[in-house]
Amino acid sequence: MENFNELKLHERLQYAVKELGYSTPTPIQAISIPEILAGRDVIGLAKTGTGKTAAFTLPTLQRFLEKHYDNEYEGLRVLILSPTRELAAQVAENFDTYSKNHRLTKALLIGGVSFKDQDSAIDKGVDVLLEAWPQVRAALPETAAATPS
Repeated sequence: MENFNELKLHERLQYAVKELGYSTPTPIQAISIPEILAGRDVIGLAKTGTGKTAAFTLPTLQRFLEKHYDNEYEGLRVLILSPTRELAAQVAENFDTYSKNHRLTKALLIGGVSFKDQDSAIDKGVDVLLEAWPQVRAALPETAAATPS
């Protein structure tokens, strides 16, 4: 795949990608984005710094834009669970970067910081909720963190 135009992403996403100076998708992006857009499940494995986060962030945002979700629906649409708060923050940053040309909202829920501010953001309503589940679960009272068996 020679350039991002071949992925047929929404013009707002194309603009965001171009604004960042990217012209050619990485191998993980070139392979996974079309598969995700086709509704297939994808498990990707690639080295750090190869664009894995954008490989699932871009098609997720594409689905929002294709369905005109910007205006139609209020409420949580995507839940992303991360094994670490650093990775959750990286994914949140990617959503900010690529969605700056439309009105999707997101909240980051991580342990180690005040839940009051995080709860406030969630109470306002978000499209995308990113959680570092191990840290959140550890911070919850035992009964709230119990997993159904």
